Amino acid sequence: MDVDSASSVVLQALTQATSQDTAVLKPAEEQLRQWETQPGFYSVLLNIFNNHTLDVNVRWLAVLYFKNGIDRYWRRAAPHALSEEEKTSLRAGLITNFNEPVNQIATQIAVLIAKVARLDCPRQWPELIPILLESVKGQDGLLQHRALLTFYHVTKTLASKRLAQDRRLFQDLASGIYSFACSLWSHHTDCFLQQVCARDEAAALNSLERTLLSLKVLRKLTVHGFQDPQQNMEVMVMKQLCMFVSFVLTSGRQVGSESPCREKLEKTIILYTKVLLDFLEDHACAFIPLIQRSLEFAVTYVFTPAGEGVTFERFIVQCMNLIKMIVKNDAYKPAKNIDESKPESLEAHKIKTAFFTHPTLTEIGRRLVSHYFLLTEEELAMWEEDPESFAVEETGGDSWKYSLRPCTEVLFLEIFHNYSQTLTPVLLDMVQNLQGPTNVEDPVQLLMKDAVYNAVGLAAYELFDNVDFDQWFKNQLLGELQVSHHRYKLIRRRVIWLIGQWISVKFKSDLRPLLYEVILSLMQDPDLVVSKLHTHLGSPVDDFEFRTEQFLPYLESIFGLLFQLLQQVTECDTKMQVLHVISCVIERVNTQIRPYVGCLVQYLPLLWKQSEEHNMLRCAILTTLIHLVQGLGAESKNLYPFLLPVIQLSTDVSQPPHVYLLEDGLELWLVTLENSPAITPELLRIFQNMSALLELSSENLRTCFQIINAYLYLSAVEFLQNYGESLCRSFCELLKDITNEGQVQVLKVVEIALKVSPVLGVHMFQPLMPAVFRGIVDGERYPVVMSTYLGIIGRVLLQNFSFFSSLLSQMASECNQEMDQLLGSMIEMWVDRMDNITQPERRKLSSLALLSLLPSDNSVIQDKFCGIINITVEALHDVMTEDPESGTFKDCMLMIHFEEPKLSDEEEPPTEQDKRKKLLALEDPVHSVSLQQFVYEKLKAQQAMMGDQSFGVLMETVDTELVRQLQEFLQAL
Repeated sequence: MDVDSASSVVLQALTQATSQDTAVLKPAEEQLRQWETQPGFYSVLLNIFNNHTLDVNVRWLAVLYFKNGIDRYWRRAAPHALSEEEKTSLRAGLITNFNEPVNQIATQIAVLIAKVARLDCPRQWPELIPILLESVKGQDGLLQHRALLTFYHVTKTLASKRLAQDRRLFQDLASGIYSFACSLWSHHTDCFLQQVCARDEAAALNSLERTLLSLKVLRKLTVHGFQDPQQNMEVMVMKQLCMFVSFVLTSGRQVGSESPCREKLEKTIILYTKVLLDFLEDHACAFIPLIQRSLEFAVTYVFTPAGEGVTFERFIVQCMNLIKMIVKNDAYKPAKNIDESKPESLEAHKIKTAFFTHPTLTEIGRRLVSHYFLLTEEELAMWEEDPESFAVEETGGDSWKYSLRPCTEVLFLEIFHNYSQTLTPVLLDMVQNLQGPTNVEDPVQLLMKDAVYNAVGLAAYELFDNVDFDQWFKNQLLGELQVSHHRYKLIRRRVIWLIGQWISVKFKSDLRPLLYEVILSLMQDPDLVVSKLHTHLGSPVDDFEFRTEQFLPYLESIFGLLFQLLQQVTECDTKMQVLHVISCVIERVNTQIRPYVGCLVQYLPLLWKQSEEHNMLRCAILTTLIHLVQGLGAESKNLYPFLLPVIQLSTDVSQPPHVYLLEDGLELWLVTLENSPAITPELLRIFQNMSALLELSSENLRTCFQIINAYLYLSAVEFLQNYGESLCRSFCELLKDITNEGQVQVLKVVEIALKVSPVLGVHMFQPLMPAVFRGIVDGERYPVVMSTYLGIIGRVLLQNFSFFSSLLSQMASECNQEMDQLLGSMIEMWVDRMDNITQPERRKLSSLALLSLLPSDNSVIQDKFCGIINITVEALHDVMTEDPESGTFKDCMLMIHFEEPKLSDEEEPPTEQDKRKKLLALEDPVHSVSLQQFVYEKLKAQQAMMGDQSFGVLMETVDTELVRQLQEFLQAL
């Protein structure tokens, strides 16, 4: 593409591409796309966006096409890569001048120069940094700003490279320009401070913009430019930061809240603190000389009157983070054995200990609680106007995550944990001063009590040995929950939260009935029911000391009120929290929830429909349904008209919501199958989703295998007839690229299929059998896989001998061996790898399977007779138990009939699948055939076939000790 002749054509296409008319826009975009790979195209774009007389939108689009082209075609190995000649010309053109008048375009040009620098600087573009530095020194305001903007983006991009070689190059660059960057930052900061004092707002704003950019450069150089910063005295310019921030904060008094400088000034101050925080995080040891000054600075502005009138919320958050990171940093803590501590750790610990004196810690602790923990007027107003939104915000709304309150609480916890000996008496003293009911006419005292109780709740684990919570609950807190005045709702809410914090720490179970009565009362409190109460109701249910029998008298009332609350609230987050509590209740009481769930069952379909645009709420509904199905057991079949479409949607990977719903949807599918009394056509139809799920090979694969197994236990014949062939194809694809653990999961499905339906199972999974047989003969190295192989072939040999014979014939033909020779190899490997089998059921199965080869006159089987007896005796030791009265042995795996187990109150009742497994076991040879009797009959039959003399010779091949043990097991027969 000739640059001169093509300019007008490209310019016209770019102009058309800015059109709002799609008929004009689309052809232009297609034409530009075709030109992307043409030589000279990017030179034309460079000329266009450097021409300041052209339309801004056209120039903007030219920059974007140029920037995208760097990503696609700048690398040498890229398809249609730009020639070295054109790249050289483009690099020169990009830094010819820095006089772009439009801010947005200037930023985009700076970004694209940085993209090129990432690939070419310094090797192919050594002149970039020197030209930028020279331009930054210039007197022209616009040129200086644009060069500084570019300098920042280049530095930011080069600092982000993480390969060791790239990091060394950046460190070389940093060492060369760091001194200049420091002086640049210092110069612009001084200019700003002077101009603020002179009340020259326009000049101050320009200087502040340059201060911000130069500080951004300095941040990248300081944090990423030095491997060992403490060895570089220049880097210790960091010591000046606290002083500069103090100057800037003080100067902020002269910058009004409506001033154009205000927003930029606050950004600059925050950036100062980010430099400190980044340096602390990346270079903890190098930060040690700054600990004292940083703590003095942060504590002064946050916890003394010096900060009043000059600080703002984000700055306080950053200062608190700085204190927290210094307090919790492991590099600043000595080892348990002092002699093993590093010198720098001891030095840092010494500085911290000297700073955090008893008076300092006392003041920090008191001010955190009495000032920063207090609810603000805005929060109280929000509670009055919209209690539900207030609850959502306080329990982790988006704005809450970045606000002062959570930061304050985290700092309190960190300091309390590290200095509990000092702060515990301080907090207990604050509690003592607030004993007894608080005057409802005294809002200050109410807010203070709320704050102190908040602190006691947060520090519950630290206060374990210092607070008799049971006595406090009975003598103080219980009475406060019963104060019904409207203004006292603040304390009622905080007290129930406080109990929720302590209940899993220190709360006698005997007091729980009293607590449940209080909860019932509070759930009928209109001041609390949609504020924060619902977030704490789960605490008494969702902990280790919960006793079902204590809760049952209150179950109907509490569950009914929870359901009313679920209907009453409107926020998605609130509904999710209420559903969580409902799920906890159902999970705890299990089947005893059945009489009370009718209304919930009717309401959930409506809630599901209303939450179509709220996938996280739908996840909460799925979780509730999981517990509901488990609680209802076989009765959950009545939910199928709603339940099965929900499962269908949640597990369909072609539906967008599956990204959010899949994990819970699969869990719901599984528990539905486990509790289903019988297969239904609709339940069977959902399995159409499984093929795509298996192709995903995601972290949910294990649950998918559990679902497949559940279908086999539920209705093996119908399931295999409908899906056996497609499932086998999916397994064949999976086994091509799967971990050993995944391979075991596939093989277990086959093993279960053989157990529930020996003939149909073999027929459906026949294509997998040669690989299983080959794995045994070849001596599969992974023990768990080998164990599963032997389990599968054991089933086939014992329950479908005709198929085993045809498989042996097929494998002999493929391996070019005699059938007997291959059979001998298999038995020999089986005996040798018996120790790979750890489950007693499989060990007994192996013995039954090999014994089923007897009686036999086959010389190979007789040759392996000793090994078969060896396995048999091992299995007898595994399954036989001695009757202490009669001294005889019996097979402990035998199951004569099915009995419903007697359960304690704490035990969960068996699922329908558990019952199916028990019934299946009655027909399974492992549980229906006595190994002792089977051995006896097989040996007798072998003896009858061979005659006493020949059989005696055969038995002589067996070790005499094994023979003795065998006779001991068989003596009663």
